[in-house]
Amino acid sequence: MNEEDLIYRAREGSMQAFSELIDIYSPIVRRFAFQLGNHHDDIDDITQEVFVRVYRFLSQFSQAKFTTWLYKFTLNVTRDFARSNRRHMKKVWRFKNEPESSDQLVENSLLRSEDDRVLHECIQKLDEKYQVPIILFYFHEKRYEDIAEILSISLANVKTRLLRGKENLKKLLADAEKREGKYHG
Repeated sequence: MNEEDLIYRAREGSMQAFSELIDIYSPIVRRFAFQLGNHHDDIDDITQEVFVRVYRFLSQFSQAKFTTWLYKFTLNVTRDFARSNRRHMKKVWRFKNEPESSDQLVENSLLRSEDDRVLHECIQKLDEKYQVPIILFYFHEKRYEDIAEILSISLANVKTRLLRGKENLKKLLADAEKREGKYHG
């Protein structure tokens, strides 16, 4: 069954169709949420909230691409989640300064190599206006037009943010390489 049929059936109240949409698209939501810098422990909650919102607003879906809609929801849920968690930052910083926990080991296992870890950390240091377009373009293979729609910005703005984001990322990666060289060299 294709995406349009599933969406139509889900809009008509089929829980089976909605469940299939979740099965198909939750890996994309999870990966994007993680790449946006969410902690591994929060990914399930964010993914669940994305699909709760999808369910609530499915009757309003009229865009050509369902995935574009999902990226918008994921970005908004991530922002909402970050705002609500700010009051817990002190606790998070305390945990970050403790020795590596089993949760951190699981999170680190998601990153396939040292280079992946360094790249992920550098991407997390970028300003969100550069971070999100880079993640969408390079890791989710979204076209400029899709990114513009997801972020509600102009095509020219997408191109500018990608260019500046790549420049900033190159600098961060060079700095990280220098720091690594100090430890390994």
